[in-house]
Amino acid sequence: MEGYHPLRRREKEIKDPAEMKAILAGALYVTVAMCRDNEPYLATLSSGFDRERNAIYFHCAREGKKIDFLNANGRVWGQAILDRGYSHGHCNHMFDSVQFAGRVRFVDDPDEKRRALNVMIRQLERDPEAVAAAQVSDDSVARVCIGRVDIEFMSGKRSVKAAAQG
Repeated sequence: MEGYHPLRRREKEIKDPAEMKAILAGALYVTVAMCRDNEPYLATLSSGFDRERNAIYFHCAREGKKIDFLNANGRVWGQAILDRGYSHGHCNHMFDSVQFAGRVRFVDDPDEKRRALNVMIRQLERDPEAVAAAQVSDDSVARVCIGRVDIEFMSGKRSVKAAAQG
C-alpha cells in the first residue's frame, strides 16, 4: 500500500493473513476513521468479518454524520483490537490488533443484507441461531442499513509479553 510504513518493532508484527483474519473475526467491534473536506471523523462500529469476502459488515442508521462522511468519501482506515490485558508493574498492555484500509459500500441486495446480519450475529452473540431466528426477518432486512468495508490492505501487531522492568 502506498505510504505504508513498516513496524519499527518487527518482533511484534503479524505477517500471516490468516492470523489477521482471525483477529478481525474475533473482535467485538472495529473503529473506523473517515474524512470529508479535510475534516476527520472516527466511529466505533459493531461489526462482523466475512472471511469469504474479506469484508467487514456493520449496521447503522440511514442518516447522520457517519453516513454523510461515507457518502462524501468511502475510503476508510480502521482498527480491530483483541485486548489481552494490562501488565501491572511493567507499564505494558498485551493485545492483538489489525489495521485495515478499504472502501465502504452500502448494501442494497436483500440476500447480502441477510448474509451480513447473520455474519454479525454469529460473531457477536452467544446463541447466534436463536438470535438470528428472532431478529432476521424480511421486515428487518428491508429496514436495516448495512455497510460493507471491502478490505484492500491489512497489517497486524501483537504484544504478548510484559516489557522488562528497569
